[in-house]
Amino acid sequence: MDTESTYSGYSYYSGRSRGSHRHGERSRDRHKSRGKDSRSEKSVTITTPPAEPLLGDSAVRGEQVQDDNWGETTTAITGTSEHSLSQEDIVRITKDLEDSVGLDCRRYFTLTLAVVLGLLVFLTPLAFLALPHLLWPEKLQSCGTACEGLFISVAFKLLILLLAVWALFFRPPRAGLPRVFVFRALLAVLVLLFVVSYWLFYGVRILDSQDENYQGIVQYAVSLVDALLFIHYLAIVLLELRQLQPCFSVCVARSTDGEMRHYNLGRLSIQRAALAILERYYCDFPVHNPALLSASKSRAAKHLAGLKVYNVDGPGNNAPAAGLAHSQSRAMIAAAARRRDTSHNELYYEEAEHERRVRKRKARLVVAVEEAFTHIKRMQEEEQKKAPGDVMDPREAAQAIFPSMARALQKYLRTTKQQHCHSMESIQQHLAFCITNNMTPKAFLECYLTSGPTLQYSRDHWLARQWTLVSEVSVTSGLKDGSTFLLRCADFSLVVTTKRIPYIQMSEEYIDPKSHKFVLRLQSETSV
Repeated sequence: MDTESTYSGYSYYSGRSRGSHRHGERSRDRHKSRGKDSRSEKSVTITTPPAEPLLGDSAVRGEQVQDDNWGETTTAITGTSEHSLSQEDIVRITKDLEDSVGLDCRRYFTLTLAVVLGLLVFLTPLAFLALPHLLWPEKLQSCGTACEGLFISVAFKLLILLLAVWALFFRPPRAGLPRVFVFRALLAVLVLLFVVSYWLFYGVRILDSQDENYQGIVQYAVSLVDALLFIHYLAIVLLELRQLQPCFSVCVARSTDGEMRHYNLGRLSIQRAALAILERYYCDFPVHNPALLSASKSRAAKHLAGLKVYNVDGPGNNAPAAGLAHSQSRAMIAAAARRRDTSHNELYYEEAEHERRVRKRKARLVVAVEEAFTHIKRMQEEEQKKAPGDVMDPREAAQAIFPSMARALQKYLRTTKQQHCHSMESIQQHLAFCITNNMTPKAFLECYLTSGPTLQYSRDHWLARQWTLVSEVSVTSGLKDGSTFLLRCADFSLVVTTKRIPYIQMSEEYIDPKSHKFVLRLQSETSV
């Protein structure tokens, strides 16, 4: 970073002191640029997450082990500005706003189109029955008993069709898919063509000729309602029943930690299969914890930190920079390979030490929680002797006993790298819930000792605003044997591979029940 570009970044921030402090700021920036040549020209501000973490700075003063996630929970302010954004951030924010507006417009357009088509379907039979009374009432023949019975049939069939359409189509949307649902679009086009053809026939044969046979008109409307009911049955088969039979086995692997699950799916398109996988992902996969992946990275950085590369030719060498960088990387790789023989011992002892610390912190946590719950029982016995107005509610009881277990819980969560998954407010709410339902200490600790499913944690930690489906083929095509696609979010990806369930051939083998019978003969003489 040169001096002129650095000074241009400060021009709007220190405008009132340009004359007296300009030379001092230039010298300080020049001194910083000499020590950090690789610093980018654009400043970035790392802010704290919105949810309050359990571990604050004051809570870990007595702990000697440094937090591996200090970069994610520390605010770093650069010299340019406290609220600075790079060009990439501005482009990303603009793209997110455009995507959200496009998704909302498409969703409302689809809903509007469905409502218009539904009104057209339900008002058409009623219009068929009402138009003759409005246009040529004096020419119509009287409607007998059979005709009046058809009115009841039309009314109940329309009511059944209304409830069936509401149950099948007007459900809350589970997700926004990138492409249109092919079967649903085909059914909508089929219904539209069907209603339009009925209107054309009605206009040519009934409206133009002003048919006097009103019973025939009513039967024509009844046939329309019957056909709509059959189309709804076809929709149930295509949208619901077709995908129930398992045809494919999909393997879902998370790209960061290799967590893997297997599911059986029916005949679905790629986008519908991706939606089914994401719904099961939030319930089956443990929460994604990037802090657990930092151990290997820090270990590799520690091994390479002791390696230094010297330029023996001096700074005046005219060798290309690319060749120098390539030689440095080769030298570091070679040095790391020579130290490979001792790295497995360090890994073994590091993992053993980590397991020992986890068991130690777990034992302290279990004892602290059991003492706290024992104190709760003692408080409950004392509150039974008090007046009704002096009884403490579960929220106050949780706040009263939480400090006795807070330190042990803080240390355990920090050792197992779960401190960013649980805030102090969520822990107190869970404690109040356990007190209200008279749960044991083991039940309270289960969600902290064992990594639970993704939905167990707060939405701020697991909810991805948007998933990206990456596929080599069209997402509206069906699953096939060997199909592979990716579900990508901000932090990781889900790699999905598809295998067809094989055809199973079974044969029958008959076993005669008499073949299992045998005779036991005993000798009368025995040995002495």
